[in-house]
Amino acid sequence: MSDQQFHIELIHRISNPNDIVNIKKQVSDYHDYLRESFAKQPINKIILGRAFYIDCLIRHLWKSLELEQYKDLSLIAVGGYGRGHLNLHSDIDLLILYKSSIKPEVKTLISQFITLLWDIGLDVGQSVRSIKETITLAKGDITIATNLLEARIVAGCDTTFAKLEKEIGHRRFWPSDKFFTEKRKEQRERHAKFNGTSYNLEPNIKENPGGLRDIQMIGWVAKKHFNVADGNDLVKKDFLQPQELLELQECRQFLWKIRCALHIVAKRSENRLLFEYQTDVAKLLNYGDEGKASVEKMMKEYFVVARRISELNQMLLQYFSEAILEPINPKRCQAINENYDLYNDLIVLKNPQALETPTGLLHLFHVIADNPQIKGLHSMTLRQLRMARRFYEHKEEQLAEHIECQLAFKQLIKHPNFFDSAWDLMHQHGIMAIYTHYWAHIVGLMQFDLFHAYTVDEHTHRLIKNIYRYTQFEFTNEFPRCSSICNDFPRMDLLYLAAIFHDICKGKNGDHSKLGAVAVREFMTQHGYAEIDIDLVAWLVDNHLEISVVSQRKDINDPQVINEFADLVEDEIRLNLLYALTLADIRATNKSLYNQWKASLMRELYTCTLKVLRTGQRQSLSQSQRIQQRKADTIELLENTQVSDQQFEQFWQSMGDEYHLRHKPAQIAWHCEQISASTDNQPIIKVHNDLHKGGTTVFVYCKDRPFLFSGIASNLAVKNFNVHAAMIFSSDQGMAVDSFIILEDDGTLVDNERSQDAIRAVENAINCGEDFVINERIPRKMKQFNVPTKVFWLDSDYHDRTLMELEALDTPGLLAKIGRVFLQNNVTLHSAKVATIGERAEDFFVLSDDEGNKLSDEQKRILSEQIKQELKL
Repeated sequence: MSDQQFHIELIHRISNPNDIVNIKKQVSDYHDYLRESFAKQPINKIILGRAFYIDCLIRHLWKSLELEQYKDLSLIAVGGYGRGHLNLHSDIDLLILYKSSIKPEVKTLISQFITLLWDIGLDVGQSVRSIKETITLAKGDITIATNLLEARIVAGCDTTFAKLEKEIGHRRFWPSDKFFTEKRKEQRERHAKFNGTSYNLEPNIKENPGGLRDIQMIGWVAKKHFNVADGNDLVKKDFLQPQELLELQECRQFLWKIRCALHIVAKRSENRLLFEYQTDVAKLLNYGDEGKASVEKMMKEYFVVARRISELNQMLLQYFSEAILEPINPKRCQAINENYDLYNDLIVLKNPQALETPTGLLHLFHVIADNPQIKGLHSMTLRQLRMARRFYEHKEEQLAEHIECQLAFKQLIKHPNFFDSAWDLMHQHGIMAIYTHYWAHIVGLMQFDLFHAYTVDEHTHRLIKNIYRYTQFEFTNEFPRCSSICNDFPRMDLLYLAAIFHDICKGKNGDHSKLGAVAVREFMTQHGYAEIDIDLVAWLVDNHLEISVVSQRKDINDPQVINEFADLVEDEIRLNLLYALTLADIRATNKSLYNQWKASLMRELYTCTLKVLRTGQRQSLSQSQRIQQRKADTIELLENTQVSDQQFEQFWQSMGDEYHLRHKPAQIAWHCEQISASTDNQPIIKVHNDLHKGGTTVFVYCKDRPFLFSGIASNLAVKNFNVHAAMIFSSDQGMAVDSFIILEDDGTLVDNERSQDAIRAVENAINCGEDFVINERIPRKMKQFNVPTKVFWLDSDYHDRTLMELEALDTPGLLAKIGRVFLQNNVTLHSAKVATIGERAEDFFVLSDDEGNKLSDEQKRILSEQIKQELKL
């Protein structure tokens, strides 16, 4: 006797339905058996076996409560349970059906039955309806209608169930065309919730594009229109090929296995493969116990499976559409050439031999690029393309090894329309992966962090689409500088190559930028590019992070920083292309990463560097000359204000040189106006959206004291503001003259209503003194990541300042904790730049000791140790 049979035999020994404790234990023991045997038996046995076990259990309890004696009453399984598929914690959907009415005593027994199922630990979704009610509700609700398609009787009256089946099978009950149209609309809306891509890093195994629902969709439509029971019947009707059926079954088993492991790890019904579950699920599925590496292996396989399901779903629904809605009309086909026709914006393959050669595959996409009206592949084309791709997937050679393919590829990326629909389809259907092993490496490659929202190949695809958008006339107002750069550059194919290769070596040991530069050199040499072009593209790949790094981590008000960056870039062409590539890259990483503050920093770095490159003159004014220039410019701005010469001179003299150098004249003038207008000794707290471009400035002028920075940072965080920069200064009179640059969580500026929250947060920080609370609660997503705290001490041209860079997990209260460590060690904070890269904080601080001097090596050592201890989780 098998273990499954043993547990079913125990059901038949239940004699008293009121013995809830023992029945519940039986159910619990059975589910323990499923968990323990997960790695020892095929997933099909678990999914189908649990459904069969539940059949036996609830049928036995139905009879035990003597519900069987009531004629016209049926117990029906619907939905996934109706299909006979139940994962470990899947809901058990039941319809208790009666002909027209039921007596009160029967209602009481049914209620007792449902309560019993819940009491013994089953998650039940139930409805109790007459046949008429059921059909009426289903006619108005596609979800109910779909669930009824998979109905099967578990216990009770066969006659009542047969009447339901007759009603469901009637042509007036959701006619095939109406059903198909509604289900297709439902699928599109569901896909839209996931940005239309399978490549989300926390996918919903059931609902995501390429998930279980997409497989079920094929079954629903087939059952409704063709009245088939399973995929084998579709093969007999020539809608599905045997290898495609096998592929669907393999994909379904893979998703079933992941979903079952997810249920085991989450200990409940859960379809979202969240970061917090991924490590344990990967381990349970034998991908190893290597944390991040194991997760990435599992997710790579998941994304490949999701793509295969999406393709089959698209292809079969198109075949169904022509069978149900509108058969293909040869008279409406427009000939493109001897191999292809155009039909309803789709490219139709009429000569299967056209895709039998490597160059033939690439030629398909050249035809699509030549005909912008083509928006997709017809199902016949897709089926042949999949067969051709499978052939090359099983060969070790790459298409890029063929000289004819190299020429075809170079022509493609030079084509002005290629990166519209043709590139989308080439990416979507895996042709880049058989063209070069470099791209195959990044297909489905996820990065286990909160910074990247997509897999590496999907991120790269979106980056390229951003660059292509720069070149389109209708979008020139979005990023006019980038549009101008791209439209003026005659060799856009080189920028596209840099985009394709910028992250191509992610997931390999080493610096992916440098490895990518080597890879693109090899690729371009193989393809016969000129050395000057290879040097440019390799340089872009090698330095594609530099604008982000310099603008967000260094003081771009410092002429030396601009001069060094200009030395790196060397010429205007490199600067322009790097700027366009950087903006496209950031915007393709995740929606929340790009904001106006970062945009303003990058824009300022770009314009300052451009000025140096165009004039050939380094910013060489001495420090004293720059201060005098700032003073003269500030005086000019204050000419028509209420600030007197005496007030200005008093303020100017009270602030040190560093304040004058780190602020622009407009900012100094505005500070001076606010302070001069104050008639009392009360703190000044002002919020301004135009003082620092791209960010909301919170200006604070009050009596300086210990923990002020920490208190303000902590209180702003409590109000859900993100601090992106801070400039911390003290006047000779012991007044704090501080500016905090903040944004909302979504990267937008703070509006008038929310500005009051910012003011109250600062007021609370000032009033509570050193007694402030740091939020220690770590968000759910953050708990899954291990970011070791690292402190770096950077070289500085300042004779009296020390530069510190911090990498750490971006936990709540981080800035407040750092500020506390500074204070405890008599370290003065002069400014801070805050960058959050997903779960990782990368912050930059300008420090001195309490006498205004650089920190000693011993002070640095102590500070490093204490920061690591303070941030220890």
